Amino acid sequence: MSQIRRFLQDLHRLFPLRKVLIILAGSAILSFGIYNIHRQTGITEGGVLGMLLLLNHWAGFPPSILSPILDAACYALGFRFLGKDFLKTSIFSTLCFAGFSRLWESFPPVLPNLSGSPLLAALAGGLFVGIGVGLVIRQGGSSGGDDALALVISKLTRCRISRAYLFTDLTVLLLSLSYIPFQRIAFSLITVTLSSLLIDMVQNLGKAKKQRGAVAEGD
Repeated sequence: MSQIRRFLQDLHRLFPLRKVLIILAGSAILSFGIYNIHRQTGITEGGVLGMLLLLNHWAGFPPSILSPILDAACYALGFRFLGKDFLKTSIFSTLCFAGFSRLWESFPPVLPNLSGSPLLAALAGGLFVGIGVGLVIRQGGSSGGDDALALVISKLTRCRISRAYLFTDLTVLLLSLSYIPFQRIAFSLITVTLSSLLIDMVQNLGKAKKQRGAVAEGD
C-alpha cells in the first residue's frame, strides 16, 4: 500500500491538472498542423524526421526501424542530462501526440490544400509546430526525439532553445540538398526558422517578468 501511495503522490506531483491540459493542447495543435499542412503540402522537416528521410534515400534504411532507434537515443540523452521527470513527461506527451494524430487521421483534412501556396504553407506550418511544441516543452517534456535532442543541446551549450532547434534542423536540411531541390528546401527553412523562434517565445513567455519580480523582492 505504501508503494501505491508513493506512486500516486508522485503522479499527482508530476502531472497536475493544469500541466496535463497544456500538454494536451500542445499535442493537439502540433498534430493538427502536421496532418493538415505538412502532410498535404509535403513540407520537408529537419531534425530526426529529416534524418530518417536522408538515410532512407542514400542508405536504404527503413524508417520503421530507424525511427524508434533514433527517438530512443534522443530520449536516452534526455534522461541522462534532463532527468527522469523529463522522461516521464515526454512519454506522456508522445502518447498524447500519437493519440491526437490518430484522431485527426480518422477524418479528412479540414484545412484547404496549400500546395499551390508554398510560402503560406510554410508560415502556417511553422505557426502550428512552434506553438504546439512550445506548450509541451514549457511543461518540461517533449513530443519527439527532435525536442529531446534540442533541449539537451540547449542545456549543455547554455544557448537559447531556438538556436538549438535551428542547429539540428538546418544541419539536416543542408544535408538534404544532396537529393531535394533547393526551392523545396527553401520553404522548409522558413518553416523551421519560424517554428524555432515561436518555440523559444512560448517557452519563455512570462518568465522574464517573473524573474524581474523575484529580483525586486530580493532587493
